[in-house]
Amino acid sequence: MGAINGSQFINRIDQLDTEIWFDGVKVEGKKSEHPAFKGLLQTKASLYDLQHKPDLKDELTFLSPKTNEPIGMSYLQPKTKEELLKRRSMFEHWARYSGGMMGRSPDYLNTVLMSFASSSPLLKGMKNSFPENIQSVYESAREKDLSFTHTFITPQVNRSEAYYDLSKEPISAKVVDRTKEGLIIKGARLLATQGGLTDEVLVFSSPRLFMDEDEAFAFAIPSDTKGLKFICRDTFVGGESRFNHPLSSRFEEMDSIIVFDNVLVPWDRVFFYDSLEASSKFLIQSSFHHFATHQVITRQIVKTEFILGLAELLIETINVSEYQHIQEKLSEIIIGLETMKALLQKAENDAVADEGGIMRPSIIPLQVASNIFPKIYPRFTEIIQLIGASGLVSIPTEKAFQSDIKEDLNKYLQGARKPAEDRIKIFRLAWDLTMSSFGTRQTQYERYFFGDPVRISSLLSQTYPKDEHVKMINKFLDIE
Repeated sequence: MGAINGSQFINRIDQLDTEIWFDGVKVEGKKSEHPAFKGLLQTKASLYDLQHKPDLKDELTFLSPKTNEPIGMSYLQPKTKEELLKRRSMFEHWARYSGGMMGRSPDYLNTVLMSFASSSPLLKGMKNSFPENIQSVYESAREKDLSFTHTFITPQVNRSEAYYDLSKEPISAKVVDRTKEGLIIKGARLLATQGGLTDEVLVFSSPRLFMDEDEAFAFAIPSDTKGLKFICRDTFVGGESRFNHPLSSRFEEMDSIIVFDNVLVPWDRVFFYDSLEASSKFLIQSSFHHFATHQVITRQIVKTEFILGLAELLIETINVSEYQHIQEKLSEIIIGLETMKALLQKAENDAVADEGGIMRPSIIPLQVASNIFPKIYPRFTEIIQLIGASGLVSIPTEKAFQSDIKEDLNKYLQGARKPAEDRIKIFRLAWDLTMSSFGTRQTQYERYFFGDPVRISSLLSQTYPKDEHVKMINKFLDIE
């Protein structure tokens, strides 16, 4: 099949008999017509359409090693730095389409699956592990251009480090039986962004203290697998009008809880099970963090560029560029942007091929960037709010500009360099990015994208190579 287009994607998702619950009601009919999902699915369809544009095809696809058909570039296993840069270019194209607002555009999970397959030999010899299944699922996804969601977080019943789930009925998803057909999974997992709106679900365990073997598994199954249920949060789509809701109308990514009600996972879809060793070692030793973070940092850079452009447009619209405190705020965004770009380029420049010949970007610069962004992104949204000031709460709707008060709006809401309607479009964008339910979810999402920021900082502290710096001080002080 190769790289699909937008209509193929929409048709495939609509044909899945996926069990999705929204606002206490089971979703019936075409998912692409549901108000909570419509904008997102149309946007994803547009991303797939980009793969077939003559001027972008070579940047967004490569030839399948199996069929010689064009397939999505995010599935490419890079063997050279040039191929690593090709992957980054593809990420940039898709991220710019959404302004970096879509944290789960298909290239993210495609990248995760590619990294799993690239590192699958690590599972050889580990208990109850099937590296050949990872390779098989990857190749199938690559050739069919499948989309994925994923889940690895357990329900927040008790976040104490010493908590151990002793409930009779599983809360956290567990293996409750092993049959000749496959594993039986029961319980729940958080937090599946776009859950129910993708072809498949990638499920894997994140190591933690007091983890039981029956929670140590990884697999991939179709979203409409019997017994699989997606429970959605409330929608943050403000409405279909792109004037009133320029971001949420197109880029609102639904989040869901996944419930496994005695779900059968066929053996050929199991990557590993009942294996604390595989669960604890595979994610850390594999190329997962290298490639997933490479994709994420690329998107976050594009998002920062979007914020910088919006900030400058706000400044020009109300003519406040001469104020030094405004210049200082703008420079904060610029410094953040250039820092992130420098770290990404260093990660690519310092890339090294692993034992399997896969060119991994250097993890340390990527870890540093992933520690920086959760701190600077909330500040960037605050800067937009401070520049916009009261203008962000004086924003009439599209319908108002089509009414009898249009002339009043044109007179009293004009900008220094923009007519009123254009000024309101700009301010509504700033509001949707920083103050709407969509915008505040974006801030929370970026804060916790890689998990608890404190733990991320601790990991960097523990893994950063410090020995040479200590030797330098010992030598300077003549200490043996």
